[in-house]
Amino acid sequence: MPVNPLIPELEDVIRSSSLARRADALRRISALFADGASRLSDDHVQLFDDVLHRLIDEVDANARMELAHRLAAIGNAPRKVVLRLATDDDIAVARPILRQSARLMDGDLSEIAETRSEAHLLALSKRRGIGKPVTDVLIRRGNREVLRSLADNLDAQLSDANFAALINRAVQDGVLAQRIGIRPDIAPRHLRDLLLAIAPAIRQRLLASARPEMQSEIRQVLAEIPDEARAKATQHDYAAAEHRIRERRLGSNLDEASVVELAQSAQRENRQYEDLVAALAALCEVPVDVVDRLMASNRPDPVLILCKSVGWEWPTAKAIMAAMPDGPAMSSPDLDAAFDNFERLSPATAQRVMRFWQAQFWQHATAGK
Repeated sequence: MPVNPLIPELEDVIRSSSLARRADALRRISALFADGASRLSDDHVQLFDDVLHRLIDEVDANARMELAHRLAAIGNAPRKVVLRLATDDDIAVARPILRQSARLMDGDLSEIAETRSEAHLLALSKRRGIGKPVTDVLIRRGNREVLRSLADNLDAQLSDANFAALINRAVQDGVLAQRIGIRPDIAPRHLRDLLLAIAPAIRQRLLASARPEMQSEIRQVLAEIPDEARAKATQHDYAAAEHRIRERRLGSNLDEASVVELAQSAQRENRQYEDLVAALAALCEVPVDVVDRLMASNRPDPVLILCKSVGWEWPTAKAIMAAMPDGPAMSSPDLDAAFDNFERLSPATAQRVMRFWQAQFWQHATAGK
């Protein structure tokens, strides 16, 4: 067995203060395993597991990441090491294992989904062959990006309850609605529920992006939805939310920090979205209808203007953008561009735009009377 000559070095390597020497030992031993993995017995794999697991906490994140990439695709990778890498706090280490390793069992995946970060959930959502117990946890704990990724994963198994939960979340997320609606495994009853719940503009985008064979089914379902039901499904009732926000404000519990909290919660709860809109309206001193319309945009600019007009910081704008119903899942370059725009936007300009929006709203409201 070729690993034996490395074993006597292990204690000396671990005692060494040199991270480089430990990383080199980890690299040599893992390469040795990878080269012969297909020929190793279970006992030999266990030996590698013990050695690598002993070293793994003695190296830096770069060395662990390299190890994760090396082991992710190996079917008989050392299981104890794989579990350690999958639960690493550094998502760059955990990601390749979570997305690919066959050594993770359903129980492992469920526990990781229950206990780890949103970034870990996102990696799991892209994994092939996710079972229903794991999707249950991802839907319950995941943010908007996780749910969109899961809906996009056609190899993920979704139960009736999973579809119902996703549809409930899609009411406030047009991108999620589209991804659910084009899944080939969506049942007709779920498709009808989805189409009834979402706005007409999102229905049209869903229809345009669907496969030809599904477009006919979507048109048939739309024809069966009464006009009044369609209109009701697209309306938000802000009365209760405005009452809750007034109570919070009277208790001196409404400020920029509470807006961030509401925005983060709004990614999971429809009521929290309505509370977020009502809070923005109250703090920015604009009608809730204006904020409702601005938040329905698929561009970040309105949120940047809202936040800059009242002197809020970039993290607040970023949190609110993430809660926009039809907002895109923003990549790092998109966020960088939005940040640059936010920094260039002056408070005076933002306030002028706000006054224009308010005037436009009141003109429209007066004309309608």
